[in-house]
Amino acid sequence: MLDLSDYCREIEAHLCRKNDGHLLRLVGPSFEVVAGWARQGVPIKVALTGIDRYFERYYRKGPRRRPVKIDFCDADVLDVFDEWRRATGVSVAGSGPDEAGETDAGASRRKGPSLPEHLERVLLRLSQLRAKGTLDETADSLLDRVSAELDVARAKASGLRGDERRAAVERLDRLDAEVLALARTLATADVLEDVRRETSEELAAFRGTMAADAFAATFERATARHLRERLGLPVIAFS
Repeated sequence: MLDLSDYCREIEAHLCRKNDGHLLRLVGPSFEVVAGWARQGVPIKVALTGIDRYFERYYRKGPRRRPVKIDFCDADVLDVFDEWRRATGVSVAGSGPDEAGETDAGASRRKGPSLPEHLERVLLRLSQLRAKGTLDETADSLLDRVSAELDVARAKASGLRGDERRAAVERLDRLDAEVLALARTLATADVLEDVRRETSEELAAFRGTMAADAFAATFERATARHLRERLGLPVIAFS
């Protein structure tokens, strides 16, 4: 984790770029918002992603009328941080994952997309992945098979209950692991090295506060997350 002054400078510079060069200093309440992110252990790249998410939604509303203050991005940054913690297994302020791998009760109760909505998004991402050619043609057969399974599952998902729904969710977990395993084999050595270096930088602040085995598990989950982002892979698993 950067020290607070560097952390604030990076946030301020990014906000300035998103505001088309209009500089808003982090002072008063705005400084407290960003300092709160730093105290909670929000990695700088996670914070920047949250800011980007707010601006994406802001752009969709039409022409912007005034520069955006960092305060408005707080909820999005914390949402992305929550997603990051669940993906990596890191709990609040780097205290490490609990036995179930969850971060906190509030995160586990967070309302997400329904199963049919999730499957719709995954199918869209898989189509985009094929169109971009991010993975070479050796991945086509697997992606076709996964897409076909998901398309069938989408038609049934809204009516699934009990054991059938649990079985469907478990199948999504297995498909997710299969696609990620293939991506690891197809990614170049340079990409894998970059991903692991990025993960090391992101988790540096947590290394000294976690047991070695917990940190190793967190590192692998975070590496998988960065590889997904680098290659544009969807998260097929549904939680």
